Amino acid sequence: MRTRIIYSVIALFAVAFTSCKDKNTLVIKGTMEHQGRVKTAFLLMPDSTQTGGFTIIDSAALNDGEFSFKRASAYSQFYEVLLGSFPINIIGKNGDVVNIELDGKDSTGTYKISGSEDSEKIRAYNTLNNHYNKITGAINREYSEKIKGAKNKADSDAVLAIYLPRFEKNIAEGGKAVYQFVKENENSLAAFYAALSLDRFKYEQQLVTYADHIKDKFPGNVAVANFVKSMMLVKPVSVGHKAPDFTLIDSDNQPVKLADYKGKYVMLDFWASWCAPCRQENPNVVKAYAKYKSKGLNILGISLDEDRKPWLDAVDKDGLTWRHASEFKRFEGPTVKLYKVEAIPSNFIIDPQGIIIAKNISGAELEEFLNKTFSK
Repeated sequence: MRTRIIYSVIALFAVAFTSCKDKNTLVIKGTMEHQGRVKTAFLLMPDSTQTGGFTIIDSAALNDGEFSFKRASAYSQFYEVLLGSFPINIIGKNGDVVNIELDGKDSTGTYKISGSEDSEKIRAYNTLNNHYNKITGAINREYSEKIKGAKNKADSDAVLAIYLPRFEKNIAEGGKAVYQFVKENENSLAAFYAALSLDRFKYEQQLVTYADHIKDKFPGNVAVANFVKSMMLVKPVSVGHKAPDFTLIDSDNQPVKLADYKGKYVMLDFWASWCAPCRQENPNVVKAYAKYKSKGLNILGISLDEDRKPWLDAVDKDGLTWRHASEFKRFEGPTVKLYKVEAIPSNFIIDPQGIIIAKNISGAELEEFLNKTFSK
């Protein structure tokens, strides 16, 4: 009987404690051991310009290493607590009491957090992301050391040939791991902030699908609303959708339309003579065209040049033997804007039915895709 009474008292105390929580306030509090010179904790939020920056919205003095903040947050929001050089990501809303613990002597910035499941998830994401960032850093340091011994361009190219595949492999594996995190936590705001780190070129189709899924899940969150809006803008020209028609004037001053390629495979290749990455990719496109032209591949080059001479000089110098057109308006050309091209090189591969089947693929990925497509 005595045991039952004790348990009942404990249960009543727990209920009373829970009922004392302020459901109209988000509480963030923490303890920093070995605070050193850190005297103030700062609370930040993503700025409204969506540039990736943060704005300080509050500050609190550390008293014996302890600090706290109170905010009204009717829906889940992303915050950052900054303690000296230690940034701590938090997702919270009214009714949450988020507790943070960290040690100022721990140079890794490892911390404990409780009271917010989303905050715990974003810590897990940061741990995942940091793992791949550390590998990238190690590769870069090795490369920097090796390149010091290069005596000529041939030596430099040889070193790059060793380290570039390692770098690209790590980036690819990191992207897959982050996307897996997004899929596993798609109903959490933590997944949204993880999704923002994905390469929008490479993961556009997945991000459009994800945007469709979350468009009504986080009402009032400006960052989510802006993300969904941007994804809905590119949705009509994403993989799986019908490519919109257009008419351009080609290098021979003749009209060319997408409809001219009906029943054929065609790659729209957006590029420019002044674009170094485009010129670096051109040899891969030339190689692909030579290999798959006889199997049905067509290419229409769409230049973002403003002047005719450098455009056509680059076409000749790079050996681009397919048809070319330009609007001479850089990123303001109607067709460029129609296809939502915001960076180049950019490409769209369209099947005989006029459906976009691939987008923004290059190098080995382009070769692999074309090989699969024309081996059917």
